[in-house]
Amino acid sequence: MSRRLGKLSAGVATTSIVMGAVAVLTAGTALAATTYATGTVAYMCNFPAIGQQQLDVKAQFDGPASVASGGTFTPSNISGTATISATINALLNSANYDGVRGKVNMPVTVTNATPASATVTNLDVPTQINPYVPGTRTFNIVQATGTGVPTFTAGTPGSATASLGTAISAPLEFHKKDGSWTAWSFNCTVKNTNPAQNRAFSPAVPIT
Repeated sequence: MSRRLGKLSAGVATTSIVMGAVAVLTAGTALAATTYATGTVAYMCNFPAIGQQQLDVKAQFDGPASVASGGTFTPSNISGTATISATINALLNSANYDGVRGKVNMPVTVTNATPASATVTNLDVPTQINPYVPGTRTFNIVQATGTGVPTFTAGTPGSATASLGTAISAPLEFHKKDGSWTAWSFNCTVKNTNPAQNRAFSPAVPIT
């Protein structure tokens, strides 16, 4: 994560996690691209030194304005943000952490399209090292050259809805103030709430 331990959500809040600029259709011609985005989704994650804590994630991607039944589309310009609370920010600072970098694997589920579930792999968390500033911190997550993005086939006429999965894995490295890096397998599970959180990207993708 390259701008601030403050910005693991302006990417792990501009990873502002999001899919791309132009969708590829194998059948028919794509209309103008549409941005599909989630609201804030809370996950519980295993932070180094401080244990299970909440991480607020947002994601988005660009896709076709509509797709023909049986046609395919590939999300693009995937991005996201991960935001930690002021308390977690202070705890990480007290544990001498001031930065992060690494990758994120983001599962998604899709209704009325195949595959019904898939994983966007190797989203990039650019190096983000910054002096401590009290308050919340947001980290960016972005699509990079090595990101693996699944292609989906549209189902019956109507619409398809993509949603963030219930678990996120992130092989990260946390930076310490002495200049060293600590490898950390960052694992997150969606926070249980009543009612359940809305993990869907909006709007739904029209299928003609």
